[in-house]
Amino acid sequence: MKILFIGDIVGKPGRRAVQALVPEIIERHRVEFVIANCENAAAGFGVTRDVVEELYEYRIDVLTSGNHIWDKKEINEFIEDYESLIRPANYPEGTAGRGSVVMTSPSGAQVGVINLMGRVFMRPLDCPFRTAQREVERLKQRARIVIVDMHAEATSEKQALGWFLDGKVSAVLGTHTHVQTADDRILPEGTAYITDVGMTGSFNSVIGIRKDAILERFLTQIPNRFEVAKGDVQLQGVILDVDEKSGISRGIERLSLKLEY
Repeated sequence: MKILFIGDIVGKPGRRAVQALVPEIIERHRVEFVIANCENAAAGFGVTRDVVEELYEYRIDVLTSGNHIWDKKEINEFIEDYESLIRPANYPEGTAGRGSVVMTSPSGAQVGVINLMGRVFMRPLDCPFRTAQREVERLKQRARIVIVDMHAEATSEKQALGWFLDGKVSAVLGTHTHVQTADDRILPEGTAYITDVGMTGSFNSVIGIRKDAILERFLTQIPNRFEVAKGDVQLQGVILDVDEKSGISRGIERLSLKLEY
């Protein structure tokens, strides 16, 4: 079974790339299931109901997120309305939304998706390792295939989770830094791993945001307004080849495709 995971979608340029390129990727690679991180999809920060509906139209099956999921206040009004829009599972008990989901692919296979957030250089949430262990045990009762989005800053924390879950899940895929890493591989017990799947948006930028605004912040240390950049739009992510019977991954391939205007 082929699964496409799309790196952090940043603003309208990222959404446009998804709209234009995902059908081609699905056809070329015979993809059956699509997951995408959407936490930056609405003007670079957060997500709105309209954006969620738009992304579902582009054949995305599950939307994961991270710390920016809460940037638009309206999220609290609709996050419960979408089973397949998930936030990190290690937010404290009682937080709105879901941290994992099991969906059925067109072939009838059950696919579990877990969203986690790291704690190194980020908010002190519940332990992502213990949360992962609990969620994997729960989802494995319904799905052999389980994909984990580890939304974290530190490469060490992502790698550690990969080793922790090796053989227990189909893939541990890092998000958040918006910079695709070159360490895609299958771990010894059959779990696909990459430290960061990358970004979908403008690469004429600093991680999707206009260069001048980012440079001004670094030079002056004074808060200013960040805006989504334009130009040189690319879609980054990975394609997984997962055995439906065992849930073990047979392959992982990095994608980096440019949107031609």
